[in-house]
Amino acid sequence: MSKFLRERYRKLESYVPGEQPKDRTFVKLNTNESPYPPGTAVLDAVSRQETAALRLYPDPECGALKDSLAKLYGVKRANVFVANGSDDILNFAFMAFAGGRTKAMFPEISYGFYPVFARLHGVEFEAVPLQEDFSLNPEDYVCKNSLIVIANPNAPTGKALDLCEIEKIVRTNRDNVVLIDEAYVDFGAQSCVELIHKYDNLLVVQTFSKSRSMAGARLGFAFSSEGIISDLEKLKFSTNPYSINRLTMAAGIAAVEENDYYMENCRKIMDTREYTAAGLRQMGFAVVPSSANFLFVRSRIMSGEELQTKLREKGYLVRRFSNEKIADYNRVTIGTREDMEGFLQAVSEIMEER
Repeated sequence: MSKFLRERYRKLESYVPGEQPKDRTFVKLNTNESPYPPGTAVLDAVSRQETAALRLYPDPECGALKDSLAKLYGVKRANVFVANGSDDILNFAFMAFAGGRTKAMFPEISYGFYPVFARLHGVEFEAVPLQEDFSLNPEDYVCKNSLIVIANPNAPTGKALDLCEIEKIVRTNRDNVVLIDEAYVDFGAQSCVELIHKYDNLLVVQTFSKSRSMAGARLGFAFSSEGIISDLEKLKFSTNPYSINRLTMAAGIAAVEENDYYMENCRKIMDTREYTAAGLRQMGFAVVPSSANFLFVRSRIMSGEELQTKLREKGYLVRRFSNEKIADYNRVTIGTREDMEGFLQAVSEIMEER
């Protein structure tokens, strides 16, 4: 840290991404990436011709991409916002809709970027404890004078709220923005996008990183009322109007047009998730029911740290978090059926060795 860094940022605790090994000796089950490649339409879209056009700035309005998303989700272009990954949208939301007398609220155990963004923008926040079974109690978020941020399904637990529960939170907080982070919604939860037509305070955020196999492209999108979208556009155009590059935009449009391919991959992942959960339960693991592309699991005979270490020795990376309430749990991304068969075999060997 240099002496030049502003005082307000000196104690900032940065978000810690999952390990990204440089070699290919590991099966990566630690960062919730899709095990399947982008579809052929994406590969064709990132063409020699499009690459040659990199000398030109991309469309700052992202019009064609917004039109594709609007058509797929049944909204107007004015209800769509796109950015350089969903994290960009979360950052803008904390910047725009919290601060001063408006604090933020989000679950204590959830996506690790929420408290980082709050502290980055000097926003007072309340981290609300989950219930004993890791479920979120909607009553905790009723009639609060706050920016409310909820991941649905939640990460790292994988648990999801029903649409009626989300609507109650949105309906009882009409004077504040309610942000529903649907990064994992395509793996078995119910999206609340349809509610933006009814509530002008709802902001729904999604991403191409998980279900659409484009984590490396960095592309996020959101749906909301025209007023909230306009607010987000103001911040985007005040920071970096060209945040979506030409190749990413072309890939995003192609992925939307080939949506059936990605939804079929989601079904495969959901089937493999249930297969993996059953295998772990047979070996005595506690497995939290999941509506995401990962499982949150705990061994009954060894610590989360020991299991993570032993799996790494066998070539499998999983994610563990430092919060003492979940330190004995590991989050396991669902890979291909072959990946998970190997993972279960590795776990079985570890249990036998133990």
